[in-house]
Amino acid sequence: MTRQGVSIGEAAALYGLAPSTVRWWERQGVLDPPARVGGKRLYDEAGLRRLGLAYLCCVVGRMPLDQAAVVTSGKAALSTWQRTIDEQTELLELRIGQLEAALEYLRHLRLCEDDDIVRDCPVLESELSAHTPRGRAPGADLITAARAARGGGAWWEGTAVRDESPAEHPPGDEKPGGEVPVCCPGCRGPVVPSPRGRPRTYCSAACRQRAYRTRRSNTSDPAPEGPDRS
Repeated sequence: MTRQGVSIGEAAALYGLAPSTVRWWERQGVLDPPARVGGKRLYDEAGLRRLGLAYLCCVVGRMPLDQAAVVTSGKAALSTWQRTIDEQTELLELRIGQLEAALEYLRHLRLCEDDDIVRDCPVLESELSAHTPRGRAPGADLITAARAARGGGAWWEGTAVRDESPAEHPPGDEKPGGEVPVCCPGCRGPVVPSPRGRPRTYCSAACRQRAYRTRRSNTSDPAPEGPDRS
């Protein structure tokens, strides 16, 4: 391959990605397919810069792929791609607020000194009433309240509650045919199922190692890393 460009493996390696992630981003419109030489992708300087921008949006900025595509395509007007970033910024701010509230409550819960919170904590009932939908259901005890809730009280906004209802996939990036792929938490690329049926978390060893190094940098735990099964 001419050295005026690089292969997909080299392009992916530049940003610590798996080639399958780059192909997935192309299929989702985040990247335009590059020119080919001899049937193989050839990434020039501009192509590598656009791939880097995709990394910044998808991995660093945690943008959904359809939103990242608006920014990386080079076809959207300035006001359009800036508005897309503003929408993601607002969403992240909301999530940060939710995570800060969760952290604050867990620190509060950590102050309990009972061996078994369920059996011994004298304020658990008030905590349930204050922080869960239990507080909207009438009843002096939990059994009475559960029966009232199951009866379809107004607190549930008229929605019938079904026992053993099947779990639904949250909305997200879908493959053709409606299948919801598992996304790598490192690069948001697809995670190819293991042939042995064991679920994988990361799309590649590179993403797994990157996540491991990040965890090690945030902890003093000296325990060695286990074998790579991603």
